[in-house]
Amino acid sequence: MRHFDEIYELAADRHSGPEALENKLTKPTPLNELAEMADDRWLSIITKTIFKAGFNWKVIEAKWDGFETAFDGFDLGRCAFMDDEKFDALLQDTRIVRNGAKIAAVRDNAAFLLELRSEGGVGQTLGGWPSQEYVGLLQMLANRGSRLGGASAQYAMRFAGRDSFILSRDVTARLVAEGIIDKPATSQKAMAAVQTAFNTWMEQSGRSLTEISRVLAMSL
Repeated sequence: MRHFDEIYELAADRHSGPEALENKLTKPTPLNELAEMADDRWLSIITKTIFKAGFNWKVIEAKWDGFETAFDGFDLGRCAFMDDEKFDALLQDTRIVRNGAKIAAVRDNAAFLLELRSEGGVGQTLGGWPSQEYVGLLQMLANRGSRLGGASAQYAMRFAGRDSFILSRDVTARLVAEGIIDKPATSQKAMAAVQTAFNTWMEQSGRSLTEISRVLAMSL
């Protein structure tokens, strides 16, 4: 596998030089800000990501004020203890996309975040999880959350601003080219190999997972 500097040079060459490339990179939100982010904002971001999956993102964005109102500002208690009457009303609510399974996921993820709140804090857990063990965070979200397997958890964490990588088509192609994996990473063994590679590149560059992920994506 190449040193990160070599991959950075490939990306810079394809994007009009280092300065232009740097302008396209984003840094993660500082840990203290993630720790202080309101719990309802975490649920809002997770919910938006789930509803965007397999759907037109622009439609979800256009309706989002309606989602916020319909789900009571994503208050964890109200969403977690949603009764059948509220659920049935949401199935008829034109302010949102009326997908029963995804509405149920809001209730389930609210209950999950309430558990994290009791275990030390939502922002402290999701925001403060070590980047060197990011795959473990994704596995926890898949196991304990609802509809947070695969790319959904990756995008939710990126949208929340926490340090993250997204195994997009381009990132996966670069990982294959570097001999890290030979196909999209789905097994625990493959994900462990991806984490090890990112950890190496973090050590080499002093950069975040978020920055490295973007550089990999733009190196093709």
